[in-house]
Amino acid sequence: MPQNWKTYKLSDFIHINPLVKLKTNEKYSFIEMKDLDANLKTVKPSDFKLLKGGAKFQNGDTLFARITPCLQNGKICQAKDLQNNVGFGSTEFLVFRGKEGISDTNFIYYLSREPFVRQFAEANMIGTSGRQRVAKEAFQNIKLDLPPLKEQTAIASILSALDDKIELNLQMNKTLEEMAMALYKHWFVDFGPFQNGKFIDSELGMIPEGWEVKRLDEVAHKKSETFNFSSKEEVVFVNTGDVQEGRFLHSKKISKNGLPGQAKKAISKGDILYSEIRPKNKRYAFVNFDSSDYVVSTKFMIINPKSNILNKLLYRILTMQSTVDNFNSIADGRSGTFPQITFDAIADMKLILPSINIQKEFQNIVSPLELKQDELYLENQTLTTLRDTLLPKLISGEVRVKDIENQVAAIL
Repeated sequence: MPQNWKTYKLSDFIHINPLVKLKTNEKYSFIEMKDLDANLKTVKPSDFKLLKGGAKFQNGDTLFARITPCLQNGKICQAKDLQNNVGFGSTEFLVFRGKEGISDTNFIYYLSREPFVRQFAEANMIGTSGRQRVAKEAFQNIKLDLPPLKEQTAIASILSALDDKIELNLQMNKTLEEMAMALYKHWFVDFGPFQNGKFIDSELGMIPEGWEVKRLDEVAHKKSETFNFSSKEEVVFVNTGDVQEGRFLHSKKISKNGLPGQAKKAISKGDILYSEIRPKNKRYAFVNFDSSDYVVSTKFMIINPKSNILNKLLYRILTMQSTVDNFNSIADGRSGTFPQITFDAIADMKLILPSINIQKEFQNIVSPLELKQDELYLENQTLTTLRDTLLPKLISGEVRVKDIENQVAAIL
């Protein structure tokens, strides 16, 4: 143990479910489990609701998902932007906060993400299979070697700087995507550049002459290629919960042994992944990197374009909000355990398609935006890997702040 560090019981180091005074049937900022993004440090309220029970917290508190799938997916975030500094949320949150003079509240967030703490929580689940939870009492007597308050603050500052950059890049990517979608609407919905030309009638209304109405299965097909495990000892397994609105949420390699049964499909650069389950959750992504080590769940549709449409344009059409809403309506109308779609179920979706030359003209305009998005995405992969590598080493004392602060500053 490094000099000046002390051994604490976790309950002596942090407040677990600290008291927050809220009044029943008054409105407060509300956060539910779906608001938490495992790739982001902070979570903002999604609503303003009447208090009717649930976890209570204030700005800066760590919300720790205690139910099996959410904990395994790393749903741990700090509450932010709560009106009047207080709010409430899911009963499936444990709330952690620093103790004055003992622990830094920002450090507590990173401590809760430390692999040992998460593994301890998973090992102490109670309840029935699939809906197990970790109880508050399980954390009372964990013993950890932890740094003094000043060093806690310095550790949290280093890791927060990386997280802040990751979140800034994500916001920039969102802005770039909004710009690209505005251009798409101008070209392919409002037909702005073609208003001076001739229009013809179609089953979807008036469209520029030379354009066509096509079914999805006339411009795309479903790919199904089995992953070849023979030459791999480790792979990156991507389940449906591991992508979100174009982002792959991890790139961690694990042993090919012991993978779940749905880990079967191979993917390639240029593929479009689209979860069959609950389309409204927006579990889709475009593969823009070498994915030879990636194996994905059988619950993904892997969609490829035919020769009459560019792959990026197809991806843009499939991920528009109107398309997502359409797919979700189809999923809700089908029988089964979950709202689910198949390629056959969406094959008759109609879209308006111009010539390949017009598609290329449009792509030439939006390509700089997409290239910048790719650049920021790859930078975030690097920053996330660095953060996840440093976090356990800083919290255990294996690496000290003074040894890496210049390296981090240079990256940022």
